[in-house]
Amino acid sequence: MPQTNIAVLPWIAGFLAPYRWRVVLAVMFLLIGSLSWLMLGQGVRLLVDDGFVANNTDTLNKITLAILLVCLLASAAIFCRFYLMSWLGERVSADMRNQVYQHMLKLTPSFYSEMRTGEVISRFTADTTLLQSVVGSSLSMALRSAVTAIGGLLMMALTSFKMTALVLLAVPLVLLPIIVLGRKVRKLSRDSQDRLADVGAYVDESLHEIHTVQSYGHEAQDTRLFTSRIEQVMQAAQGRILYRAMLIAGVMLLSISAMVLISWVGAHDVINGNVSAGELTAFMFYAVMVAGAAATISEVIGDIQRAAGAAERLIELATMPVDIVSPVAPQSLAQPVRGAIRIDALQFAYPQVPDSTVLHQLSLEIKPGQRLALVGPSGAGKTTLFQLLQRFYQPQSGQIYLDDVDISQFDLAQLRAQYALVPQESVIFAMSVLENVRYGRPDASEEDVVQACIAARADEFIRQFSQGYATELGERGVRLSGGQKQRIAIARAILADRPILLLDEATSALDAVSEQHVKHALDYLMRGKTTIIIAHRLATVLNADKILLLEQGKLIASGTHQQLLQTSPLYRQLAELQLLH
Repeated sequence: MPQTNIAVLPWIAGFLAPYRWRVVLAVMFLLIGSLSWLMLGQGVRLLVDDGFVANNTDTLNKITLAILLVCLLASAAIFCRFYLMSWLGERVSADMRNQVYQHMLKLTPSFYSEMRTGEVISRFTADTTLLQSVVGSSLSMALRSAVTAIGGLLMMALTSFKMTALVLLAVPLVLLPIIVLGRKVRKLSRDSQDRLADVGAYVDESLHEIHTVQSYGHEAQDTRLFTSRIEQVMQAAQGRILYRAMLIAGVMLLSISAMVLISWVGAHDVINGNVSAGELTAFMFYAVMVAGAAATISEVIGDIQRAAGAAERLIELATMPVDIVSPVAPQSLAQPVRGAIRIDALQFAYPQVPDSTVLHQLSLEIKPGQRLALVGPSGAGKTTLFQLLQRFYQPQSGQIYLDDVDISQFDLAQLRAQYALVPQESVIFAMSVLENVRYGRPDASEEDVVQACIAARADEFIRQFSQGYATELGERGVRLSGGQKQRIAIARAILADRPILLLDEATSALDAVSEQHVKHALDYLMRGKTTIIIAHRLATVLNADKILLLEQGKLIASGTHQQLLQTSPLYRQLAELQLLH
C-alpha cells in the first residue's frame, strides 16, 4: 500500500537527522545569501536617489563599492550552501540505498516471487537518484526562493505599503495553480516512475536470457514489446509534463501580469510625488526578485512532487513486512550440533497458491550423520522441503526439529549457518574464483580455498586461467561451463564445513569423468555429516542409508534401494526407466 503524503517528509528527515549540523550550516548560508541579495535593493535605492539623482560622484563610488562587497559575500554563501546541500543529497541517497538494501536481504523468497528484480533495481537507482537531486538541489532552490520571496515582500512593504498590499492581493492567484496542479503532478509522477520500473524489469529479464532470446529468434518480438513499454512510459510522462508546463506557465503569467500592473500604479505615485524614483526602482527590484522566486518555486515544485512519489515507492520497500523473523528471545543451538532432523506432520502450500498443497502431513526422521535421499517425480515437493528446513517459508502446520528443538525457536542466521547448500543450478557471483568459493566462509585463508577446490576437483581447471584464483568469473559465471560452475559450488560447500549438507543433484551438470572425481570428494565431505540429497537420477543415491520416495507431496515409500525395488511399483518403474535402460 502506498504511504500517505505526510509520511514522506518525516522519512526523509530521519535520514537528514544524523547530519543536522551540516543542515544547520546549509540553512545559515542560505539565509546569508538570500539576505545579501535583499540588501542589494537598498543599494539600488541609494544609488539612484543619493548618487544618480543627487549628482554626487563620491557617494556613487562608495555605494558601488559596497554593492560589490555584498555581491562577494552572497557568492561565498552560495558556494558554501551549494557544496553542503549537494553533499547532503549524495549522503542521504547513499543512506537510503543502504537501509532499503539491508531490509531487502531480510525479505523471504515469497516476496521475490511476486516482485520482479528489475523493478526493485529501478527503485534503487532511478528513485534514489531523483531524491538525491531534490535534496541536493531542488529543495535548496525552493528554500532559497521562499526566503527571498518573504524577505522581498517585507522590503517592499517598507518601501511602499500601498503597492505591497496590491502584490499580496495577487499572491493567492499565483498560489492557486501550485496547489491545484501540484497534486496532479505528484500523482502522475508516481505513475511515470512505475512505468519506468516496468521497463527496467523487462530489460533485466530479456538481457539475462539473451541466449534463449537469440536462439529462438525472438529479437523482433522483444523489440516490439519493449517499444510498447517505452510508449507507456512516454504516455505517463506526457501527462506529467503537460500539467507541469501548465503550472509553470500559469505562475509566470500571473506573476508578470501582477508586476506590470503594480509598476503602472508605482509610476503614477512617482509622478504625483508620493514616492521617489529610487524607492520605485528598489520596489521593482524586489518585485522582480519575488516574481523570480515564485517562478523558481513553481518549477522545482514539480521535481519535489516527483520526489515525493519516488519516496513513497522506496518507503514501500523499506517497510515491506518480513514474513519470517527470528524470535525475540532465540534459543541457542547446543554445541557441537549433532544434525538430527525430525519432521512431524508437515503441511505446506506456497503463499501465492494457498489452494495447492505441496506437502501433505509429511513426517520423517533423519539421524545424525545419516545419508538420506529424496526421490520422486518433478513437483513432488523435494526442493520445497529444503526451503522449509532453512525456514525460507513457514509451514501451515507441523514442526521441524533440529537436535530436538523446533527450528522456529532459533535465530535465523544461526539456523541457516548449519546448512551447506549445493543447488542444482549453481550460483556463481560476478567476482573472482577465490571470493566465490570463500562466499560460504569469508574468513577462510587462500590456502583453505585451494584445498577445498582440490577436493572438489576444481583446482586443475582454475590453474589454467591466466589469473588463476584471481580470475573474475563474470555475471552469473558466464566464463564457466556447467560442470565447472557445479564444482565451484561444491568447493564452496566443502569450505563452509557445516554439519548438515543439502545436495540438490550436485553432480547433475558433470561429465562422466568429472562426476566420478566429485563423487569421491562428496564421499569425503559427507563423513560425519547429516546429508540430504535430492536425486533426479537414481544412480547417484544407490548407496544412501535411506531413500524416501515422494509423490505429489506425500511420502509413499522409504527404505534402501533394494528394499524399494521389491516394495514400491513407482520406484521400480523409475529404476527400470533410468538404470536398466
